[in-house]
Parts: sequence; structure tokens; C-alpha cells
Amino acid sequence: MTKNFAIGLTLLILTLTGCRKSGEYYTLDGVTQGSTYHIVFQPKVSSDSSFTAVRDSVALYLERIDHSLSGYNPNSILTAFNENRPVKLDQIFIDNFKASQQMNQKTGGIFDPSAAPLFDLWGFGFKNGVDVTPAQIDSVKEFIGMHRFHLDSSAIVKDDPRCKLNFNAIAQGYTADYIAARFSEMGMENFLVEVGGEIYAKGCNPKGKLWNVGIDKPIDGNNVPGASIQAIVRISSKGLVTSGDYRKFYMKEGKKISHSINPKTGFPIEHNLLSATVVAENATFADAFATYLMVIGLDEAIKAVEAEEGVEALLIYNSNDTLKVWSSKGMNTFTE
Repeated sequence: MTKNFAIGLTLLILTLTGCRKSGEYYTLDGVTQGSTYHIVFQPKVSSDSSFTAVRDSVALYLERIDHSLSGYNPNSILTAFNENRPVKLDQIFIDNFKASQQMNQKTGGIFDPSAAPLFDLWGFGFKNGVDVTPAQIDSVKEFIGMHRFHLDSSAIVKDDPRCKLNFNAIAQGYTADYIAARFSEMGMENFLVEVGGEIYAKGCNPKGKLWNVGIDKPIDGNNVPGASIQAIVRISSKGLVTSGDYRKFYMKEGKKISHSINPKTGFPIEHNLLSATVVAENATFADAFATYLMVIGLDEAIKAVEAEEGVEALLIYNSNDTLKVWSSKGMNTFTE
């Protein structure tokens, strides 16, 4: 269930009705969390000093989150925690742990950051994969499960030292929300924050319209965002995330090995759902929920979306080598 780079989202500016704006917009681009970020914002006061202040603040936010959640950073809180070294948890780590616990319970254990050892085993975590056998999977599953972690005040206790966490399936959505919250605290009303494809947008775009996001066609080889668009989604004051397996996979003996792994079986998914786009109140939830939908497959994903209040989704799937789209009823108000 890990994601390390942008999947399926392209920022667009189109002529649509929706909202008003005044003042200058600025853009920030860079690399973070093994992926990229793209931020468009209108500061409360348009000036070079305002841009510099926001730029420096964003760099600080990203550094703060990396220090807390990155499994690739040898000095991060997560790395120390996974290696059973003494470490003081920060609020970012605790926030992601609590959100992960809630999603784990909601999804019946399908969304499971404690499956970190499985991600490592298959080569989608913080280590290179191996030739996976059922015996290895059974061995690893013995110390997987969010119930094996216990939050006590500001500390998390493990049942087994081999237990590990991987927040890759929620951290980028959380990062988008985190930056968006700081922007709102600064008095900004119009901005879009995209981190690794996970988005939170508020207000309107530089043309005074709703923010528009292109959903890429989920076909193997479509590695350039915006090269082939399947749909366009219009949002404001919402989180939007697309999860898919058409850019994050590898081939082995002619078989596609997806990065979406079912923690119940221990194996990568094998079904016809190619991508899941979720619109929700925040990007943290949308990130985790989109990951969940990709694991459970088309039929169960439709049921899950229809049962979840305040969530809309667009599912793209393969039917006899043809791309098909299923949209929730409310999704029609966001798409064109």
C-alpha cells in the first residue's frame, strides 16, 4: 500500500464559473518524500517578502515532516522507532499513528501501516525486495497488525520488537493538509497544495475559477502527468487523491507485481481496478481511503464509496481491454 510518487493527477486551469480572486499568485515546486510538490498560493499581501516568507515556511514544514515520518531518513523518528532506538515522538508522528489506527479499524485491517515488513519483503518499502515465498509471508504476518501497537500518552509500545510502521500511504495526504492548515493560519484564502499527487485546494485559482485537476488515464507507460487525461475534477475546500498501480510496479517472469499489497493475504493485488480517485473533506482521509479502494477491488470499492458519507469517487477499471469509468452520484458535481 505504499506510494512514493505522484500518481494520476495533473493541475489544470480552465474557464469555469465558481469564485472570485484578486491579487498576485505565486508558485513553489520542489522535491520531497521521494516525490515532488507543487504549490500555488495567493499570499495575504502580494510582495517579494511575502513569497520568501512562505517559501521558507514550506521548506521548514517539509523538513519537519521528513524528520518525523521518513523511513528513508536514517535520523528520522520513524527510523529510530522501527529500529527500536530510544526516541521522543512528535505530534506529527502521533497524528499519523492515530489517523492510521482509525482507518485500520474502518477498513477492517485492509489499510495497515503495520504491514511495513510486507512492503519491505516485496520491495515497496524501505528495503530492497526478495524472491517472496508463502513461508516468508506467513513468517512476516506474525508481527503485523495495528493492535500490536499501543499509544500511551506520548509513547507507542510494541508487542514485538520486529513490529514496524510505514506511513507512505497516508503521509503525503497529511502533508498537503498540514501545509494547507498553516496557509489558512496565515490568512490565505486561495491556494492549492499538491504533494506526491495528493491535493488539498481552497478558494479559487489564478483565473478566479475553481481549482481543476486532471485525472490521468491509468495505463502502463503513462508516466508523464497530463499526457493523457481521462477526466477533470473541480474542487475547492476539499482533498483529492488518486491511487493506482500503473506507475508503481515491476515485472517479474512476465507478471506484473503491484505496489498495492493486501495485508490480509500478504500478496500484491490482482484485479481490474486500475485507479481510484477520492474527493473528501481532507487529503489525509482521501489518501488512505483511495489506497483502501485499490486493495479491495472494483465491486467492493463501489460498495465502500456508497456507504461512506461525505466521500465521492471516480474508479477507472479494465473491462475486456477497454477503460471503463464508474463515478459516485455526487462525483458528477465535481467532474466534466
